[in-house]
Amino acid sequence: MTGNENYTINVRTFGGFSIRYKDEELSFGNQSESQMVQLLQLLLHYRKQGLSRDLAKAALFGDRDVDDVSHSIRNIIYNLRKKLRALGLPESQYVVKKGGVYFWCDDIQVIEDSAEFEEAFDKAMECEDVEQKIELLTDACYMYSGRFLAGNESSVWSAQEAERYREIFSDCVTELTDILKEEHKYKQLLEVSTYASKVDPFSEWEILTLEALGRLGKFDKTESFYRKTVDMYVKEYGGRANSYVREFINRIGLKLVVGHETLEEIQKKIGNPEDYDRKGYYCSLPVFQEIYRMTERMMERSGEKIFLMLCTILDSKGNPMREGSRLEELSERLRNTIIESVRHTDTVTRYGKGQYLVLLINTTEEDCSVVSQRISSRFIREGQRTSLSYSVSNIIVSNR
Repeated sequence: MTGNENYTINVRTFGGFSIRYKDEELSFGNQSESQMVQLLQLLLHYRKQGLSRDLAKAALFGDRDVDDVSHSIRNIIYNLRKKLRALGLPESQYVVKKGGVYFWCDDIQVIEDSAEFEEAFDKAMECEDVEQKIELLTDACYMYSGRFLAGNESSVWSAQEAERYREIFSDCVTELTDILKEEHKYKQLLEVSTYASKVDPFSEWEILTLEALGRLGKFDKTESFYRKTVDMYVKEYGGRANSYVREFINRIGLKLVVGHETLEEIQKKIGNPEDYDRKGYYCSLPVFQEIYRMTERMMERSGEKIFLMLCTILDSKGNPMREGSRLEELSERLRNTIIESVRHTDTVTRYGKGQYLVLLINTTEEDCSVVSQRISSRFIREGQRTSLSYSVSNIIVSNR
């Protein structure tokens, strides 16, 4: 390398991997996941402390038996040097070895987004002035643009670093949004939380967004955002029966605030004309649970007799059906049959595959038997080998 020229490359590790030199991106083509590129990522990321032989071996070869690790690494370095020269980087050794540790060369400087982000966060946390701290934390927050080396999670070292940076980002957003709420800067809270949800999805930043929308009086957007977010989490985590989804819906629901309306307007909004037919009320499991708990409380005064019924689909041998496309078909038919067979004051939900719960209000044990017979007579068809089983429990509330 000639003279005192200052050569610098810009390395992007958030959301993927790329290198820019003189405003041009270096392309590794179909070699982007090769051992050569993995070694380059390691050398650039651990450029200060160096890359040990053990870490290089673990990252490049995993559990594979390699006869001569040092020789194999030398071959990869040789190919890496050829590739970097071919891509147009200035002439250099690129990789040097000192005391058994591999280092990136000193004559080509590296600006790495993940290192810049971590330094910016550390600097922000040392600041004591509130306004300046907000500015520094905001800058740091926007430096994080996605998971570290996204697409390369199969490598243990990169997966560990990815989680470490995600936790730093989480700390950064939490610290920043806590201050923004204290300072009543809800517009910025909305911007930051929206960005956080984009680059770090399914981390519950949407709760902050909903709070910001409410604080800003954007009530026309709160309900639609709430529904969209709940649907997104339900789809991601496998339905409302998932315990995490239920807890999340409860947490985000506590932040839902709507605008000022008259009682008549509210009644029209929360009511559903479809519910006023003579069929049973079908709802999600979390809603069913809340109805069940509220019913328990009301029973303490009303003295009504209430029963909980579990309907289960059985196979031809009398065992509960647990898997298969046939089960899905039968479950859908059973759902419709139960809704048609109970009163409009009764509540129905799907509990598991081939199982439904029914909350029967103000009834008797004999009536429960009538209901089960009605469901079976409508569900069981001629020649059908599957059947139903029923379990019924009286809800008893002790006086406290």
